[in-house]
Amino acid sequence: MAAYSARNLRISLFLHVFLLFNLSFADDVSHDDESAPKSAACNNKFQLVKVKNWVNGAEGESFVGLSARFGASLPSHAAVAHRTTAVMANPFNCCTNSSSKLSNSIALSKRGDCTFTAKAEVAQVAGAAGLLIMNDNEDLYKMVCTENDTSLNITIPVVMIPKSAGESMKDSLSTGGKVELLLYSPKRPVVDISEIFLWLMAVGTIVCASLWTEFVTCEQTDERYNQLGSPNPGTTNKDDSEKEVLDINAKGAIIFVITASAFLLLLYFFMSSWFVWLLIVLFCIGGIEGLHVCLVTLISRICRDCGRKLIKLPILGEVSALSVVVFPFCVAFAIFWAAKQHASYAWIGQDILGVSLMITVLQMARLPNIKVASVLLTCAFFYDIFWVFISPLIFNESVMIAVARGDNSGGEAIPMLLRIPRFFDPWGGYDMIGFGDILFPGLLVSFSFRYDRSNKKGILNGYFLWCVVGYGVGLFLTYVALYLMDGHGQPALLYLVPCTLGLIIIWGWLRGELRDLWNFGKVPSNDDSGDV
Repeated sequence: MAAYSARNLRISLFLHVFLLFNLSFADDVSHDDESAPKSAACNNKFQLVKVKNWVNGAEGESFVGLSARFGASLPSHAAVAHRTTAVMANPFNCCTNSSSKLSNSIALSKRGDCTFTAKAEVAQVAGAAGLLIMNDNEDLYKMVCTENDTSLNITIPVVMIPKSAGESMKDSLSTGGKVELLLYSPKRPVVDISEIFLWLMAVGTIVCASLWTEFVTCEQTDERYNQLGSPNPGTTNKDDSEKEVLDINAKGAIIFVITASAFLLLLYFFMSSWFVWLLIVLFCIGGIEGLHVCLVTLISRICRDCGRKLIKLPILGEVSALSVVVFPFCVAFAIFWAAKQHASYAWIGQDILGVSLMITVLQMARLPNIKVASVLLTCAFFYDIFWVFISPLIFNESVMIAVARGDNSGGEAIPMLLRIPRFFDPWGGYDMIGFGDILFPGLLVSFSFRYDRSNKKGILNGYFLWCVVGYGVGLFLTYVALYLMDGHGQPALLYLVPCTLGLIIIWGWLRGELRDLWNFGKVPSNDDSGDV
């Protein structure tokens, strides 16, 4: 019983953490700034700019800049861009007439002492072909127009570059080196193949978790081989297996969202690198357990005799030899991912651990009926909308986006999401989806499968297929919204909840089965440790 309670406590903890990261967003900083004044000469969209450089004929490492709201636009292909010599503005702040020749060159200037538009006008008068303004840190600052800039006539491109790139260029020019630059702004594809893979991964995880018990563990009811614990051949009935299940009730769903909001605020105000590392450790613990359960179950399903051999260990007693062999591999896999999480291939390990964990959680936690599903998903629906769209009115920024991006975490990324690199995007980056966007609709999809199986419904006259279709459509609408809103973070549950919960309620009402769906199953009324 103690082990059972501890396991349910872990499930509840993981669900609380996952709810915090149910945001789906694209990593894109090139957004329009609607608060900036607009005029006929100050209506450009901010664009990310690729800057290739050559020092004394040798090509250096390219870096990224950000174009201004004013000035000329840059070509979208390197083939049509011109390789231009760079010179330092003199004076370096480019606030007064330049004493150096800037004709047909790209001027390098520091930030400060006058407005961005004043610098651009000085460089243009001196004959510069473009202006690079070096920021005083590594961030890319948005260069906007002032209220007095109503009649600008700036015809050269103006780009902000990070401090490190500007200092390197400045050092080369100061020592007499020849620096040449090529500036262009490639466009991102409307749809990247990574979005398709992420969609398939999310939908596939939910389908796999829903069908797991029926098609993967269906022949393993005699003994439990998927844990490092003592199997009990004498307790092999269905009731024993269901002791692993954590039923969510309506009261627990409301408390769940309230505590998750409090935890989100805690992360927002006190997030640091050590706090993120705590979440990484939690993720690794959950990932180890999830990967272990999935691997042992799959191996036992393929080779039934593999899990029957038992060995006796101190403290643990008799355990499955297969579990003992698989567990160190899972630990090593999670440790390797944690150590290499900044590597270009780390997303593969993160997704494997994440998918395994979510499949396991969806086996252990379940919604007993549509009544509880409505409470949980409705609360999560408004939770998502509030912390993404309404919180900026209170905190001057979206709390959810700030936490999900780890703005105050010292560069450490929160791992509670699936991510895939944008393979054909010239800017790189990742498409991501939070675990909550899979787990919470997944609980409803899993319920629909159990309901169909209990009532002997077919694939077409049941609810499981339509819930899966609804989830897929909702996720598609999330990506459409991301595109229409220029990559601004979207609360995915805004689209997923109506397409899943709304669909099953409407479908049940039309079929006259809504009452049965609403009251299906029995929620334990006593103070059971299996409730949350």
